[in-house]
Amino acid sequence: MYYRIMIIEFLLSDLFKNVSKMTYLQPNQTTSNTPLDYKNNNLITVCHITSVHPRYDIRIFVKECSSLADAGYNINLIVADGLGDEEKHNILIHDVGVVHGRLNRILLTPNKIYQKVLSLNPSIVHFHDPELMFIGLKLAKRGFKVIYDIHENLPKQVLSKYWIKKPFRPMIAYLVDHLERFVVRRISGVVTVIDSIAERFYAYNINVVIVHNYPYLTELKDHIQSQQPQQSTHSDNNSMVVDWNSRKNQLVYIGGISKIRGIEPLIKSLVLSDLSLDLAGPFSGAGLQDEIQKLDGYHKVHYHGVLSHPDAFKLLTHAKIGLLTLLPVPSYIESLPIKLFEYMAAGIPIVASDFKAWESIILKYNCGIMVNPNDANTIATACLYLINHPDIAKTMGENGKKAVLEYFNWESERTKLDQLYHKLSTK
Repeated sequence: MYYRIMIIEFLLSDLFKNVSKMTYLQPNQTTSNTPLDYKNNNLITVCHITSVHPRYDIRIFVKECSSLADAGYNINLIVADGLGDEEKHNILIHDVGVVHGRLNRILLTPNKIYQKVLSLNPSIVHFHDPELMFIGLKLAKRGFKVIYDIHENLPKQVLSKYWIKKPFRPMIAYLVDHLERFVVRRISGVVTVIDSIAERFYAYNINVVIVHNYPYLTELKDHIQSQQPQQSTHSDNNSMVVDWNSRKNQLVYIGGISKIRGIEPLIKSLVLSDLSLDLAGPFSGAGLQDEIQKLDGYHKVHYHGVLSHPDAFKLLTHAKIGLLTLLPVPSYIESLPIKLFEYMAAGIPIVASDFKAWESIILKYNCGIMVNPNDANTIATACLYLINHPDIAKTMGENGKKAVLEYFNWESERTKLDQLYHKLSTK
């Protein structure tokens, strides 16, 4: 049994080995020199834990931890990045240290996190990585209120992992699915990002809450306000909006760069449209960047590397079209990428994959064009249509921005997390 657990942990670890690279929020670190003091008898002590994500992860740190701290909880965040302890925005960050090598991380990091949680003795433990499921189980057995934050549909991710041989993917997906259900039955609550993930667990836990990963309006407004003085902006519905005429006839894609995220047909479409692309994010897989640079159309790409969140949003304020042409693999078809909503918040129309799950947003709110993500010609045609019809493109951008301001924002989601914590802390 022990060796089976180790094998599963190894697979889960590999699934999430690039998560830290894909999160581009990198605020300036301001480390406190004073010893960390987590004790406060007037507050409920909460501990978020992650072995993979960076300490300033957008969902974990910027949204969840910061919102809970604002709501009066005593928030601790345990990470494993080797950057040391610090206090930031009333959140105490505890670093258990980084280890080199995936196997070492599996063997050493979870136990370090486990011991740190015991020393903090929180009322609620909230973990974010599948490789920490066994730690969650151990803590639940010791009487801690444990929440599993499920960011992705893990079984469907397994089905599209190129490094797992195809004959083994269904079996591994089956095992991972049953492991998650086994854990969920034995902990206090589950937080998910979309309905289809939540539906997997309703029968196994009464405290399943959907907290969508929508953009943080306050943060987006601050990013736009920080733009260069010559950038024309004006106030609109408590947000800042970049003037359409100051934008360039430019495309933009920000996020993880991989074949299943549609980078090949996207680059090939540039030959047909003759438009330029601002590209930012980490390349996934050894040699992929060299391979992509050899494609016809790459001469139209301006690659910016991995950007901080403010710099990434700056690209959005210069472009006229946001691209989100993920390929139809199982884990993407039902997803709701944060990038979709950030493009909308930036006021730019979207050229996106024709996934049914996205129709209720893109078509309902008329904020973009849906295309076959495998077809470079349809991608190019959609982009040229928007560039050649600026009034339509501008209207689509305004529609998307309005939808984010009214519905698809973190400010509308944060109360769900607070309500779950309140429910668990009063039991």
